[in-house]
Amino acid sequence: MADLFESSQPAPAGYAQVALERGLDRGSAGLTYAIPESLTELHVGDRVLVPLGKKNKSVPGYVVRIAPDLASAKIAPKVVPRIKPIHSRDRLGLSLPEDLLELGGWISRYYCCPLGMVFASMLPAAVKHGTGSKQQTVVRLTDPPPTDTATAKPTKLQKQILAHAQEQAQQGHTWLEMKQLAAGAGARTVTPVRQLIQKGLLTTKQEVSLPTGPDPTAGHATPDTAQTPLQLTGDQQSAIDHITTHLHQGFGVHLLHGVTGSGKTEVYLRVIEQVLNALPPGATDGPAPGAIVMVPEIALTSQTVDRFMARFSGVAALHSGLTATQRHEQWRRIQQGKARIVVGARSAVFAPLPRVGVIIVDEEHDTSYKQDQLPRYHGRDVAIKRAQMLGVPVVLGSATPSLESYFNATHAGRPDAPPKKTYHLLSLPTRVAGLQLPTVQVVDMKEQRGAPPAHGHAPVLCNRLHQALQHTLDHQGQAVLLMNRRGYAHYIACPDTRCGWMMMCDYCDAMMTYHKMRRLPTDGVLRCHHCQAQQLLPASCPLCEKKLVMLGSGTQRVEETLAELFPTMRMLRVDSDTMRTAGDYRHALKAFADGGVDVLLGTQMIAKGLDFPNVRLVGVIDADTALHIPDFRSAERTFQLVAQVAGRTGRGDQSRSCTVIVQTFNPHDPAIMLASQHDYETFAKREIALRQQVGLPPWSRMTRIVVRDQNHAKCCEHAQTLGDQLRAFNTQLELAIQIHGPMEPPIARVAGYHRRQIELTAPDPGAASKLQRLLTELRNADLLRSDARTAVDVDPVSLL
Repeated sequence: MADLFESSQPAPAGYAQVALERGLDRGSAGLTYAIPESLTELHVGDRVLVPLGKKNKSVPGYVVRIAPDLASAKIAPKVVPRIKPIHSRDRLGLSLPEDLLELGGWISRYYCCPLGMVFASMLPAAVKHGTGSKQQTVVRLTDPPPTDTATAKPTKLQKQILAHAQEQAQQGHTWLEMKQLAAGAGARTVTPVRQLIQKGLLTTKQEVSLPTGPDPTAGHATPDTAQTPLQLTGDQQSAIDHITTHLHQGFGVHLLHGVTGSGKTEVYLRVIEQVLNALPPGATDGPAPGAIVMVPEIALTSQTVDRFMARFSGVAALHSGLTATQRHEQWRRIQQGKARIVVGARSAVFAPLPRVGVIIVDEEHDTSYKQDQLPRYHGRDVAIKRAQMLGVPVVLGSATPSLESYFNATHAGRPDAPPKKTYHLLSLPTRVAGLQLPTVQVVDMKEQRGAPPAHGHAPVLCNRLHQALQHTLDHQGQAVLLMNRRGYAHYIACPDTRCGWMMMCDYCDAMMTYHKMRRLPTDGVLRCHHCQAQQLLPASCPLCEKKLVMLGSGTQRVEETLAELFPTMRMLRVDSDTMRTAGDYRHALKAFADGGVDVLLGTQMIAKGLDFPNVRLVGVIDADTALHIPDFRSAERTFQLVAQVAGRTGRGDQSRSCTVIVQTFNPHDPAIMLASQHDYETFAKREIALRQQVGLPPWSRMTRIVVRDQNHAKCCEHAQTLGDQLRAFNTQLELAIQIHGPMEPPIARVAGYHRRQIELTAPDPGAASKLQRLLTELRNADLLRSDARTAVDVDPVSLL
């Protein structure tokens, strides 16, 4: 083999296929590199640096396969001279475990994403960059010791240091930091240690020390061993018994459908207790099992972490609200088995627990589990797949399950077809402690428009909601008001209909939203919520110079109205404009919990997961914000939002009245009517039946491909070519997939890029495999790739 290499280049120790952290879509094999003799201990999963391109730029990648020779590597001898050697192993010694490598391969195939980019998303950036870590010198006893004992004779203090090093080595701590060794032996400085190094009695090496930054869970509750266990309802006990019975029976999906306040979190806690206290049959060695708990929002993470830390020790938090150093430290704690419970947002599904015993996805219906950039995976579905690969149960919890999950767990309108065998539907139909679901009042705002409001103000609040809020404040209660739209006004236009000018974004086919900002000369700024472009509000209509009108309400306008109506009320606005960090959320929720805030006004981030017993009023300012969006899931989103926010009240003393008031211009819409009646089952069955008539998910599987280009003609040409190729392969492979488009999406231009979309739908049976086969064939032919020009979205949750 040596004659195949230049004389200056030694024969390799083997060959490795490396998936690069680049948008190179070369299937699951990656690129082939030679393994130099210095890296003979290389393993599959290791992160390495390899040369790429003519300039041999060093780029990171992950070893996905190792072959000892040419034959097993399936490399033609004539190609060998062009194979480059791996530069080095990652300086931090990073590596992905076997189960995450397998999971990454599935994500790459299913979600049509380059494998290396999938692996890159599994490791937090702070971990890859080594944030908070530093190089340090570590020492150990020289083995064998030097033979020249005359020159190596140690002093009394040095003998103490050597003895301490020997003690530590016997306890498994072979390598010690210099200051740690000196202090442990009673030395005041590291000078004696350096002298032992010079005498050859200690051996040194450079090592990366891991971060020990502030604990992100500091300030949360601590485990209370004397805590009295909560009294379970019969339904809770049945759900716990069912799940724990299946803990050692392999993979299964347990859909926990519980109304708001039914005690789903307590079910999670009891299940995790069983996981922590028991090993699977026959598993007498290896790491102890742990649990991954996923929550959709940073706002929910704080309260959830509190609940888990009050019950368990060894809880780690993983979410984007951590500092880089904290994120690195938490990841290392999980990897080393120091934390057996991981609570976090979407990326927590990739937590490197040595052994996973159960995965729990809270609020499984939430759309924030779907990532909107490469890789476009859905956290809930990836959690199910990881559980399947590991052979462990996964629990999906929600008061308003996604129709896909409910469909899989029930007959879903198909009397001739049973639910999927791996799915189990568990129900918590009542609240804990005998609490009752609140009565919901629906107010038709069309009727309110005809009559001037009694409080003499613009009809942001109907009379009934205004009076209910006054009553709540008078009786020292608290209120939650939902307005699922940011800003002050979202419709800025010329009042003259003959003119017809509207304030559109220069870069998007969408209207701009006015945000009040008192420090600006115009008292505010226009902002596009799609591309984030900003500009000042024009003084008048640029066409006819008439004064502009600002219509439509957002959280800022509601806040202003409430401040005028209730000047002594303590109010806090919670939206992405005011809540910049996880700390902001935590402080806001703490102020509300402590009674320092009377009214919590916000967007959908306050609609779920929050539990405050003194909330006596919930008001939905506008229930129609999602109802008329051009998306087949708009009714489902509306039902979920209204039902979830209604559940924020009625969790305390039942002797005090609790009220939910929903303002809408569509009071007879089934989504709003059934949400006000807390009737999820009727809504789900009705909506699933409607979707069956038009062949939409969950009766089919869908993939959406969006082509974008700054040049309109090129965008249309590329989309048409791709559509023709999809149809040709679909016919050739006889897949019977329905292909719609190319066509304009609801928003045809975003951030200066023109857009065209193609929708693929495949009915059962084998819908997912058919779509995957079609996409794979085009990827292998280098006709389809997910990049800056083309977005492939498998199982999309939004069609805008």
